[in-house]
Amino acid sequence: MGTRKIIEIDRDLCNGCGVCTTACDEGALALDEEDKAVLVREIFCDGMGACLGGCPTGALTIVERESPEYDYQATVQHVLKIRGPEAAAVVHPGPEAIAGAPAASELGQWPIQLHLISPQAPYFKGADLLIAADCTAFARGSFHAELLKGRKMVIACPKLDDVGPYVEKLAELIRYNDLKSLTVAIMTVPCCGGLQRIVERAVMLSEVDIPINTVVIGIDGEIADAA
Repeated sequence: MGTRKIIEIDRDLCNGCGVCTTACDEGALALDEEDKAVLVREIFCDGMGACLGGCPTGALTIVERESPEYDYQATVQHVLKIRGPEAAAVVHPGPEAIAGAPAASELGQWPIQLHLISPQAPYFKGADLLIAADCTAFARGSFHAELLKGRKMVIACPKLDDVGPYVEKLAELIRYNDLKSLTVAIMTVPCCGGLQRIVERAVMLSEVDIPINTVVIGIDGEIADAA
């Protein structure tokens, strides 16, 4: 056990609003029986302080003290259990992962460009599918760990690609493969909305009842929205 940054909660200042519990992507905060914010487990707190800005009373601060290290894998499993797979996909890998050695690639198939893939490639069968705009992996440094891990992927650019065949090709991919989930990752820039519309039309054409989970990434690399 070493010294690291971690959240500290002033119970006298906490008014039980619960804003911090939803601001924390890692699910490290919860309200106790007295409606006061508490750390669920210290290993779920990455010490980055995303919860600080939402606290209306200033009850949260970052301190440096002795604590067990943040456990990314345990946190992903925790969030998966309490919030589901899309929430688990945006769990922060932690400052050590960002500052340390290069992260391993989570790419599990090739090719990935939508023009090049075969809708009947065996690796798509029963897969969790990620359809990503080309720029998303460059904007979000933790793209592999947060969004790609455990998924098969196709990439496309609705502005620069010849998108004519995309709706029918995606519809065939969705119809043929009995996908477990469908996630779309796009940027906040206007042209990326075109990819969302292409996927929506493909799902309609496929006649498969599968929800579209959308993750929107800002040009600063932060998750702007997830649905």
